Amino acid sequence: MTPHHPYGTPDTPRLAVRGEAHLEVPPEIAQLDITINARNTERHTTLEDLTRRNTHVLNALNTYDHAIDHLETSTFTITPQLTEKGRHERVHAYHGHLHITATISDFTALGDITSRLAALDLTRVDGPWWSLRPDSPAHREARRQAVHDALQRAREYADALGAQLDAITELADIEADTPTPPGPLGYGPPGGARAARAAGYGGYGETADPEPTLDLAPQRQHIHAHVNARFTMTRPTL
Repeated sequence: MTPHHPYGTPDTPRLAVRGEAHLEVPPEIAQLDITINARNTERHTTLEDLTRRNTHVLNALNTYDHAIDHLETSTFTITPQLTEKGRHERVHAYHGHLHITATISDFTALGDITSRLAALDLTRVDGPWWSLRPDSPAHREARRQAVHDALQRAREYADALGAQLDAITELADIEADTPTPPGPLGYGPPGGARAARAAGYGGYGETADPEPTLDLAPQRQHIHAHVNARFTMTRPTL
């Protein structure tokens, strides 16, 4: 039985290296976090106001249907607010909230969309949260470059010893893709990311005067890939 030599032998040394790649690429999508609010002393009126404002938001977003990849309603709540004083539980008001996420791929319309939503009654807009798609070619390119970096390092180490690489025995994917996280709703807000926050508290529906359009600059995304690689090489010339 041939003995196992985890660290190689003088005739077949083993070489372990780490390959890395760092890419800076433009984002592919942006998310807007939209919160619609309503408050009234009557539950039915609160629900009516929330429904009406939700319709205004959806109508505004549907105008930019070509620019929006996904539109999702994530949460809806109607919460009674009890009076602070008194011996009995009495409802002082009802608070309604509706949460919508818009994923946008056409950045030329993003400033327009954000400004228009912010002009709506009791509508809060958070974002944009920039990111790459999960299947973005940038992830694949980062992994490819990390493998090439590991191979180049191994060749340089072997060459320094007067040897040549013989075979690869292991390639381990260590935190291959760690892009800057894009934003809320399952993505988490990016640290230091450029974001706009606006809330509309105007009249009923959209304001009469046209709103100024925000000029939003896409935040470049940083992709990191790391691999551990082990090789065998020919006997060094020492």
